[in-house]
Amino acid sequence: MEARKKVNIVTIATIIVYAGIIVGWHIYTPDRNFALQAPGADNRPEGMARAADDVRIGEFFMRYEDVTSSLTGKWTCFRGEFFTNIVHASENITPDEGEYPIEWSVETGEGHAAPVIYNGLVYFLDYDEGLSSDMLRCFSLESGKEIWRRWYRVPMKRNHGFSRTAPVVSDTYIITLGPEGHMMCCDPATGDLKWSLDLQKEYKSEIPFWYAGQCPRVDEGTLIIAPAGDEVLLTGIDCQTGEKLWETPNTLGYKMSHSSVMPMTLGGKKTYVYAGVGGVCGVSAETTDKGALLWNVTKWQPNVVAPSPLQLSSNAIFLVAGYGAGGALLKVDRAGAGWNVSIVDQYKPNEGLSSEQQTPILYKDMIISIMPKDGGSLRDKLVAFSPADLHNPLWSSGADERFGLGPYIVINDYLYVFKEDGELYVYAIQNKGMSLLKKQRIMDGADAWGPMAYADGRLIVRDATHVSCLKIN
Repeated sequence: MEARKKVNIVTIATIIVYAGIIVGWHIYTPDRNFALQAPGADNRPEGMARAADDVRIGEFFMRYEDVTSSLTGKWTCFRGEFFTNIVHASENITPDEGEYPIEWSVETGEGHAAPVIYNGLVYFLDYDEGLSSDMLRCFSLESGKEIWRRWYRVPMKRNHGFSRTAPVVSDTYIITLGPEGHMMCCDPATGDLKWSLDLQKEYKSEIPFWYAGQCPRVDEGTLIIAPAGDEVLLTGIDCQTGEKLWETPNTLGYKMSHSSVMPMTLGGKKTYVYAGVGGVCGVSAETTDKGALLWNVTKWQPNVVAPSPLQLSSNAIFLVAGYGAGGALLKVDRAGAGWNVSIVDQYKPNEGLSSEQQTPILYKDMIISIMPKDGGSLRDKLVAFSPADLHNPLWSSGADERFGLGPYIVINDYLYVFKEDGELYVYAIQNKGMSLLKKQRIMDGADAWGPMAYADGRLIVRDATHVSCLKIN
């Protein structure tokens, strides 16, 4: 009994003490003499807090390796140096029965950005969700070691991935266009930032749904880009300095699409052709009137345009788009000081040659493409059509050879097609058709939509989260 009383007394005392501590903690103020301080008086480092739209392009940099290479191969931009997606390689590219070795593979953030290659270096855009950052990464083509990266914070939400564009590279610059329209020019060897440009702030560009898909173009040292903003449709910028050289007023009211500007010579005149949201236009690329709007057509107005215009002849342009748009043939003829421009054929995707994602290839009088999911019995198949007949295929792949939104490239009379699940197919291109030579599982991937790149006997492929290098010679 006595012991129980002692326990109760100790318990009650303990409760009283702890209750007193809690009450005292709530009512005690260590210093009542508070004084308001002006913003910044706490000496917080600059940049620790910023507005959501305060993007400082290229502000961070990291170098990892110093690598030298004797390789000289180049894949300088989207669809290659001549914008055709066709390679005439000096290497002996002869597919055999064995598997191509995978020389290296790297993990990426979710995206579909295509690589470029220059003198033994591989560059591509990436997005790091953990850092909320858009970044340009540089790798060794031979070893796959990361050499450097430059990045900047730009918070975004995933929308079928992030990065979608290919840079453009030369001896003295590499220029990128990020998912939210941020342009960055760096030294390709050192990664030093040379200049930057925010298309949304500078031009009031409206970035498309699924983020920017337009790839930068360079013509004789001038960057060609289509901001398609409130006042400017196309602009030319000095690649070295970032200085604006000319601008095309956006009197047409076009909005930015996922399509890229394509240089063409039409009717003997150098022209930049752009398929925006609102129509298709031609802008002069000649020195005497560079940037002048030459012509436009509004009969072709898909809501979403990803493939770029494909030149078929000196006066014919082939247009394709997904989401039910199908295909169209545009004729452009000079008429004195002006132009006659018209859509001479337009049809739904189940009525003729079309494409949703990739830009078709014109090779040996055949247009090579992958049909969209709404392409009827040809859906997702690899096809070849004659430019003279856009409604009846010359050839189509087998029933079990369907590729989704995967990319394709021609290398020395061989067509390399990357199925969207990560399987590579190789076809020999023949007269009015193709024959399957081999197929190889490269990765158990998904959404392998990013265009391929080739140089020095190496083919770069990617899915949504990996980039891999294959030795194909």
